[in-house]
Amino acid sequence: MTQTDRANAFAALHQPGNPLVLYNIWDAGSAAAVAKAGAIALATGSWSVAAAQGYDDGEALPMEVLFQIAGRISATNDLPLSVDFEGGYATDPEELSLHIKRLLATGAVGLNFEDRVVGGKGLHDVEAQMARIRAIRATAEDTGIPLYINARTDVFLQSKPEQHAELMDEALNRAAAYTEAGASGIFVPGLAEPELIRMVCDKVRLPVNAMCLDTAADVTPLGALGVARISFGPAPYRTAMKTLTAQAARLYS
Repeated sequence: MTQTDRANAFAALHQPGNPLVLYNIWDAGSAAAVAKAGAIALATGSWSVAAAQGYDDGEALPMEVLFQIAGRISATNDLPLSVDFEGGYATDPEELSLHIKRLLATGAVGLNFEDRVVGGKGLHDVEAQMARIRAIRATAEDTGIPLYINARTDVFLQSKPEQHAELMDEALNRAAAYTEAGASGIFVPGLAEPELIRMVCDKVRLPVNAMCLDTAADVTPLGALGVARISFGPAPYRTAMKTLTAQAARLYS
């Protein structure tokens, strides 16, 4: 299967009400384990990838290392791969385009792209974020790869749950803007209230990605709300490391 075929297949898996479930990975080994479990697509989580290499989240992981990891996952697995690319390691659209070309060269067919100011405070201005998404889309089109741009807004992640209802307008406005700029899907991490998730799914034209941080949770209710993609962020890595620590502790205690 070509990279273009994998990209098209990945996009087709995003079905509202019958969501694609992505148990986030952090290297080729975890990718193999999740694939063996029956996964139909793979997605990294930036926090987990960074932690596995001894770095903090927030683009502290060198971009070269991220590309190497993504390349190894693609080289050792035929499943479609989406990479959590945070803010793309660039604010300038032209520099971002160069990074996207290199990301595509790893074999990835999707990316998470967030609107928080990495290393700073708050969110990027909507127009600035739209320009960055347009640059990603144009670069992907130039390479002939229908890259799945999972446009993430941190409106909810950077606020308290009791504030989420009053932030819905801003989140929906950002979703509409990112849709216009060429996003493929909208990611709303931090939003957990079922009726608010349902509202996002009802009002956003693109497939919606919700995040679940409980690796033992039944994700069926999220699908019933209309989400098209469910991811687990850093939770799989944390669960795996907790298990590893517990197993090792039996030998050293």
